Amino acid sequence: MNVVFIGPTLPGAGQAADRDIVIRPPAVQGDVLRAVEDGATAIGLVDGNFENVAPVWHKEILYALSRGVRVFGAASMGALRAAECAAFGMVGVGEIYRQYAEGERVDDADVALIHGPAELGYLPLTLPLVNVDATLKRLSHSQALAPELVASIGATASDMFYKERNWAGIAARVALPAGIDAHRLVTLLATEHVDQKRIDAQQLLDALRYAPTQRTVVAQSWKFNSTSMWKRLLGQPDASS
Repeated sequence: MNVVFIGPTLPGAGQAADRDIVIRPPAVQGDVLRAVEDGATAIGLVDGNFENVAPVWHKEILYALSRGVRVFGAASMGALRAAECAAFGMVGVGEIYRQYAEGERVDDADVALIHGPAELGYLPLTLPLVNVDATLKRLSHSQALAPELVASIGATASDMFYKERNWAGIAARVALPAGIDAHRLVTLLATEHVDQKRIDAQQLLDALRYAPTQRTVVAQSWKFNSTSMWKRLLGQPDASS
């Protein structure tokens, strides 16, 4: 059984994924553990909740790997955890993962956004910075905007709180050169929008499609330790208490 935790990054994941891939909502602490206990042979982590709940714990990812479960991460929370756990065998997928793994990005908030509930298709209300940067890269390559304006838009977007970032808000804060209309700029940015998170999530689904169909424990240079906090997550008594 292959499991993927995904939501706002790719609302149509159910149609994009193979029937053999089980779609679960954005992960919180304990969800990866439950997937392992449910018999998953491969796990894909794309989206995860973090602000008002405990996020996916690195320890449960290590537990999955120690049990021979292949774990992939991409696009959002998955890219962050993959960069942090790559040394232990988690597999990162996509451009956003590469940026974090190579140190081009360091801020977790670069992948964050505000969105509506699942019942409304996770309607996006803000823009993640990774998508803003991908869009500006496209506009830079096509020379649709002057390099100075591209740089100014990028710096403005980077300085904004992730809960306030959208094209209109960015354009309103940028010092526009003469002859550049804010409304037309917003239209251009929206039209040329690159959803890098979605692209990376689709790559993760492709990786899951070809993942092993059985668990395989490989030789590791590390050992999983069942700490007191881990036993608490498992609901086991702590012998030291």
